[in-house]
Amino acid sequence: MLEASLKGQLKTYFEHVVHPIELVASLDDRDSSREMLELLTEIAELSEKVTLREQRDDQERKPSFSVNRVGANMGIRFAGIPMGHEFTSLVLALLQAGGHPPKIEPEIVEQIKSLEGEFRFETYISLSCQNCPDVVQALNVMAVLNPNIRHTMVDGGLFQEEVAALEIMGVPAVYLNGKPFANGRKTLEEIIAKLDTGAVARDAAKMDAKEAFDVLVVGGGPAGAAAAVYAARKGIRTGVAAERFGGQVLDTLSIENFISVLETEGPRMAAALEAHVRHYNVDIMNLQTATKLIPASESSDGLVHVEFESGATLRSKSVVLSTGARWRNMNVPGEAEYRTKGVAYCPHCDGPLFKGKSVAVIGGGNSGVEAAIDLAGIVEHVTVIEFDDKLRADGVLQKKLHSMPNVKVILSALTTEVTGDGQKMDGLVYTDRSTGESHRLDLAGVFVQIGLVPNTDWLKGTVELSNRGEIVVDDRGHTSVPGVFAAGDCTTVPYKQIVIAMGEGAKASLTAFDYLIRTSV
Repeated sequence: MLEASLKGQLKTYFEHVVHPIELVASLDDRDSSREMLELLTEIAELSEKVTLREQRDDQERKPSFSVNRVGANMGIRFAGIPMGHEFTSLVLALLQAGGHPPKIEPEIVEQIKSLEGEFRFETYISLSCQNCPDVVQALNVMAVLNPNIRHTMVDGGLFQEEVAALEIMGVPAVYLNGKPFANGRKTLEEIIAKLDTGAVARDAAKMDAKEAFDVLVVGGGPAGAAAAVYAARKGIRTGVAAERFGGQVLDTLSIENFISVLETEGPRMAAALEAHVRHYNVDIMNLQTATKLIPASESSDGLVHVEFESGATLRSKSVVLSTGARWRNMNVPGEAEYRTKGVAYCPHCDGPLFKGKSVAVIGGGNSGVEAAIDLAGIVEHVTVIEFDDKLRADGVLQKKLHSMPNVKVILSALTTEVTGDGQKMDGLVYTDRSTGESHRLDLAGVFVQIGLVPNTDWLKGTVELSNRGEIVVDDRGHTSVPGVFAAGDCTTVPYKQIVIAMGEGAKASLTAFDYLIRTSV
C-alpha cells in the first residue's frame, strides 16, 4: 500500500520515537478492515518500536485503530484509513505518542495540561478535506498531553450511517461528549479558547500591557506575513494581530501560480508563512479580531490605537492593515439558517458528503466553474447558476464544464431563497431575469462561489473606503490616515492574488519604515 520512498521517509521519522508504540486494530471481515490491516502491518514492519495487535470482539467502530504508548492509552483513535490529507495526522500521532515533542509553544502545552474535566472528542472528516487535518492534529496532540482528553477521527465516507443520522453536511464536524462542538477549520488555539473560558481575558490583559510597537500588522495572510518580515528585518519592534494566521490561504486546496513553487497546498503555505515570520523577533497575537482604529491625531499619546473584540488595545507608531477578504454570501432567506446543513462554501471539503446527490453551484466565474467540475466527479448532478447572461470563467474551464454530462448551466438567474425542512436544506428558488418567472430546484446542497468581500466593516468612518468597501490606497500603500498603511485583498489594488498580496505587503511595510524615519526626524 505504501510506496518504497514513503516507507523510507517513515523509517527516518521513527528514529525520533523514544517510547515503544502499540497499534491496536478493531477489525471485522469487510474489505475496509483488510485494507486497514495491510496499512498497519506495513507501518509496524518499519520499526522495532512499533507493534500491532488485532481485536475483533470489542465494541469499537470497525474498522478503526488506536495509537498508544505501550502501557498507556493515549486516547487517539482513527475510525477510517487515514490516507490522503490525513496521512500526516497519522504520522504525527505516531511520533507524539512515541515521545517526540509537538511543535507548540510551552505556554500552550501547560494550558492543555491544566484543562480539567472529561473531554471525549469525535471529528467527522472527509479524506479530500484540506482543513480537516488541522483539527484532527490539534485534538490528537491534546489527547497526548492530557489524559482526560480522548479523540477519534471518523471518516464520514466510511461511516455514512453515522453521518446521515447526525445530519452532518459539512466537515470537519467536531462533537464533544456526544454534542456538537465546532464546525469548519479550527486551530489548536481556537479549540483551547472554547474550553478554557478564562483564556480570552488573560490574553487581553497581556496585550494591554505590551509596549507600543513600531509597526503593528493587523491581519496574518500573505500580505500581513510579508509586511511583518520586511518590518522585522529592519530591526524595529514588530507585532502581528490576526484573526487566524494564514487567512484565506488556509481554505485554498491547490496553489499552482505562485512563482517558483510549481504546486503546493494552502495550509502548507500558511504554515510556511508563519514559520518565516516566527523566524524573526515578531510578536504574533492570534485569534484577535480588530473592532476599532483610533488615529494618532485622536489618541492621547500620539500613537495609533487598535481595539479588539477581546477588549484588548494595542498601540503602535504605525499600522499596516492587511485584514483580507471573506467569501461573499448570497444574503437570501435560508442561507444562514442552513449553513453547514446543505449550504457550503468549500467543494473540496464538503463535496464527498453529497455523493450521489444533486447540488448547485452559485457563480459562473473561475471559482464557481472549477467547483462544478470537481463536484461533477462526485455527485449525481450539478447545476451552475449564474446571475449574468454568460459564464465569466476562463475558456478552458468552460470547455471542460460543458463536456461533463451531469452538469447543467442556468444563466440570467437570481437566487432568491434557500428552502429546507428546518433541519437541512432541500432546494432553492431562483428568478429568471429574462422573463421574471420564479423556479424551484430540488437539491441536497448548494456551494456558494460568488467572490469576496473585504474585511473592513470595522474601519467605516475612520479610513477612506471605496464603494465596494475596499481600503483606498495609493501606489505606496498610504491610506487616508497618517501612519496607517494597507495591503492585500482588503485594498483597492486590483487582482486578488497571493503573489500580488505579498508584494503589496512588502511595499506597505517599507513605506511604513520610511514614515517612521521621517517622523522621528
